[in-house]
Amino acid sequence: MVTQNPNLMSKAAMKAMSSTSGSGDLLLSEILTKVNNAKDKPKKMAVLQQYDTPAMRMILKGAFDPNIKWALPNGTPPYIANEAPKGTEHSLLKNESKRLWHFVEGADASTTKTQKETMFIQMLEGLHQEEAELLIAIKDKSLNKKYKGLTAALVKESFNWDDNFLKIENK
Repeated sequence: MVTQNPNLMSKAAMKAMSSTSGSGDLLLSEILTKVNNAKDKPKKMAVLQQYDTPAMRMILKGAFDPNIKWALPNGTPPYIANEAPKGTEHSLLKNESKRLWHFVEGADASTTKTQKETMFIQMLEGLHQEEAELLIAIKDKSLNKKYKGLTAALVKESFNWDDNFLKIENK
């Protein structure tokens, strides 16, 4: 029988420790991947409802609400993808979502088009690569192409929103 050095951590302890590294919160891109991987509509809705946060609602509204027009050109801007591993050296889309209003047409008249594009590129470069790609898909209104089954109808039903992406008030 092979005995383990008492100064080393057991495999079970290492596995337990590895799952506690970082903030423990999933990236928004990881949550939407869970939606993508859910087998049917009720499971997709359950994932969205489980991870319901103001940031999640904000990005989904930005992706699907036809009234929101982005004051940025379509397509992928020239940015340098952040190659650092998940959980390190990144800003998080859930935190950056508070600044997305700058990029909506008519919301920020004091910032020039060039400044907005520069800010957007800086935001992309600070995010993990997956979240940067997610943000570009939100801007281009192509989230449903990136995550199968994630549609405006699913989002509205999951969050009890009307066609204007506002919460339906119970009377």
